[in-house]
Amino acid sequence: QVQLVESGGGLVRPGDSLRLSCAASGLTFTSVAMGWFRQAAGKEREFVAAIHWSGRSSFYSDSVKGRFTISRPYATNTVYLQMNSLKPEDTAVYYCATESERSSDLTQQYEYDYWGQGTQVTVSS
Repeated sequence: QVQLVESGGGLVRPGDSLRLSCAASGLTFTSVAMGWFRQAAGKEREFVAAIHWSGRSSFYSDSVKGRFTISRPYATNTVYLQMNSLKPEDTAVYYCATESERSSDLTQQYEYDYWGQGTQVTVSS
């Protein structure tokens, strides 16, 4: 069965950097889109970033654009989220997700079939 393994979360101070990683196993093929979502306490889960199956296009929410970078080594099921200039409002549980087959709108939760367990990122002074 498909499983996702996440790592990289932790407690950091404002302005610090973190890199989250997520590896998916059990997928039929490696050229699939992968994405990151986050959910802060008391709030709904929201889109953060996604990368097209080809690796040629990426998408970001306005709140993280210019600070976060999503990447995926060619032909792998591993995705990274480099987070720079972290702010307190970035505090949330971060979830990685992937699709069982290619989808259309990568900013939407319903386009993804599998989810990781989540990793906590806390940004506090």
